This record gives sequence, structure tokens and C-alpha cells, in this order.
Amino acid sequence: MSNATEMILAPEWDDEERMNFMFSDFNENRDVNTTDWDSKMDFWTVLIVKACRDRGTVCVSLKELNKTFRRKERSPLGLATVIQSMARCGKIQRESEFAANMDCGWLSWGVGLLLVKPLKWTFSTLLGSSQVSLEESFVVIELVKEKAAELLKVYRSSEFSRCSIISFQELCTLSADVCADESTLCMALLQLQRDKQVTVSLHEGEKIVKFCQAGQDHISQVSDVDMGIYKLQRSQKLLEERVEKLGLEADKCKEEARVLLKEGKKSQALRCLRGRKRVEKRAESLFAKLESIRGILDRIAQSQTDKMVIQAYQAGVSALRLSLKDVTVERAESLVDQIQELCDTQDEVNQAISSVASTDEDIDELEEELKSLIDESKPDSISRFPEVPTNVQGPPGGHSLGGSDLLSSLPAVPYSPLDITDEQLEEELNNLKHSDSGFEQEKKTSPARRLEPAQ
Repeated sequence: MSNATEMILAPEWDDEERMNFMFSDFNENRDVNTTDWDSKMDFWTVLIVKACRDRGTVCVSLKELNKTFRRKERSPLGLATVIQSMARCGKIQRESEFAANMDCGWLSWGVGLLLVKPLKWTFSTLLGSSQVSLEESFVVIELVKEKAAELLKVYRSSEFSRCSIISFQELCTLSADVCADESTLCMALLQLQRDKQVTVSLHEGEKIVKFCQAGQDHISQVSDVDMGIYKLQRSQKLLEERVEKLGLEADKCKEEARVLLKEGKKSQALRCLRGRKRVEKRAESLFAKLESIRGILDRIAQSQTDKMVIQAYQAGVSALRLSLKDVTVERAESLVDQIQELCDTQDEVNQAISSVASTDEDIDELEEELKSLIDESKPDSISRFPEVPTNVQGPPGGHSLGGSDLLSSLPAVPYSPLDITDEQLEEELNNLKHSDSGFEQEKKTSPARRLEPAQ
């Protein structure tokens, strides 16, 4: 392994003392020093997953790990123990065990990976071998799930998402940026098949993969309808390639005829043009067939959409029928009548309560009391204010005074400034306290006279 790669393995990779401890073997008994044991186990577990993720693979073997983590001509001594611990925890799994849950179709078309090696591993497993072989390959469960999700995302974002079935070779080309090799692709497909997102089968010696379409909960087996659509799509693709090839051939014949005509070889140029006409006629015939296939595929797609809409209608009708199970027109009319009767009863109750609160007798009694209060207040208002003369005779000339003349003829309002000192106020207060007769006399005098200053 190169030094550049070593630098990204772990920050403490250049720490000599730390690496000597990590490269040493595990104690036979974990209870001797659980802290050191767990620290070393966590270090190598994280590093194994990181190394596989950086390489873009999901499988690992003890031989590969010894080569990857080799440092200064030394390989870690406890990697076999780490692999066994990860297997017990379910973080990794033998490829044979990983593929054993799938159908036997995978074993029939696996390229060495899923045919010879799994049989050998299964045989060693049945013998009860607890040792880890150098060549034995393990699947990192965390990484294979990530690859499966990436593969499904790439498929659904590609032009092949319109097709439920895709050939294995086309899928290899499509997933070249996701899966580093065919082994990684097979493991990702196995995981998707375990998640019921794909199914793999053989058709006339060709490996095909059917993906679960958007909106479906799980994948269904490849049916005759699926194979019919797949054949039509393959025919469409083949015809498109041939039509394109014939178009290029027609353009080539036209260009050759133009060159021959410039050279004065008219007869040869005519032969090229006749060949071009034949090619164009063949291209038109193939294009007509291509349009027919496209029309059939469009009708199939529309029928599938119609089927989905009808299923949605059926589900809606069923749900509506259940929701209206106990509802009838007679029952609804009866409820409306009951509501109307209750509303009328409430209005009558409110009206009765209002009539009790204010009767005619109460109103008459209140009007009489109001009239008596008005009559009682009239003498006080009349005695309080002097009668204002309405017609005042003017001077001896016999003319009556107008409004402005009347005001000017009235005497001036008496006014006296309140020039009184504090000593005078004190004297007044003493007089009020010691003289009853003085208090009566002050009571009869006006406030203005009481506050006049002494002459």
C-alpha cells in the first residue's frame, strides 16, 4: 500500500507506539483487559469499513485486509479476530450466507462469484470450521445497503426508468459510476432482491432484471406481459439503430455521388443515387414499423395508467361505501327536522323569558315615577333663578331696548381684589373659634365681604 493511502487510514497511523499496540494480537481472554480489547476492536472495525468505502467495494477478505493495512513490512496480527467479532455482531456476513437467502437463479448465472466459491464456503461452513480463511470473502452489510440505495436511485433517474425490465449488461453500463465491479453490482442486486425491490431471471440465455416501479410496495415476478413489453422495447431499440444506420448510409451515397459528378463520372454518380433511393426506401419501411411499435407501447403505457386510475376509483368507491354505510336520505331528513324543531323551541323560550322581564304594567309604573321626578324638580329650578325681564322700557323716549342695549344698561358686576394677608386670615380664624356671635354674623355676610381687606 502506498504512503499516500496510508495517510488517510487513520490520524494515528504514524504514531509508532500506538500502532505497535494496534498491530499486536488480541489476548485470548477479553476479561483480562476489556478496555484495551474494546479499543483495539473498535479501531479496526471502523478502519475496515472506511477502507472498503474508499475503494467503492462491499466485500472484503482477510488476504485483502492484510495487504491493505500492511505497515513497515508488517501486517496486523488480530484481523482474523476482528472479522470473527464483526460476523458475530452482524456487521459482516459470508457471501455464501448472504446469497443463500435468495433463489437458486442467482447461482445459475453468477460468474464464478456466486457459483463455485459459495459451494466451497458452504461446505466449509457445514464442517463447522471456525477459522477465517485468507480467501474467504465477507459482505459488509452497511456498505451493501448503501450501494443498493444508490443503484436504485441511479435507475430511477435514468431513461430506463420507463422500462420495468432491463438487461444485466445495460445495468452494468448504467451503474459503472456506482459499482466498482460486477461483484459489487451482484451484491447490491442481492440486497435489493432481499428488500423486494428487484427480481432477477433468465430469458433465452439473457440475464434480465425487473425493478419495482414507483408507487409499488414490492416487486412482482416477471410475467408474460412484462416479457412482451420487454421484447417490444428491444425491437424498438433495434429498429432505431437500423434507421439511424440507414440514414448515415444514405448520406454517404449522396456525398459519393456529388464527388463522382465533380470528377465527370456521371454514370457512377447515378448508380450512387439509385443506391441512396433504395436505402431511403428501406429506412422509410423500417421507420413505419418503428412508429407502429411506438404506438403499441404508448397504448400499453396508457392502459397501465387507466388500470391504475380504475383501481383508485374502486378504492375510493369502497371507502365511500364504508363511510356512508349507516347514512340514508330518510335519516338525514329526520335529523334536519329535529334540528329545526329544536331551534323553534329555543326561539319560543327566549321570547317567553323576554316577556316576563318587561311587562306593560312595569312600563306604566316606570313612566309615572319618571313624571313625578320631573314635577318635583320644576319649583326648585324656578325659585333658584330670578325671572329675566322680557320687555325692558328704555329711557324716557318710549323706545324698548334691544339685546345689546339691554346688556349695556345693566349695572357693572361688583369686583374687589383679594388683597388679604396671612395675618388677616389668622385673625379671621381666631374670631371664628372664640366668638359665636361673630360666627353667626360671618355666616350672614357674603363671601366677598368676608374677604375684603380692612380699610
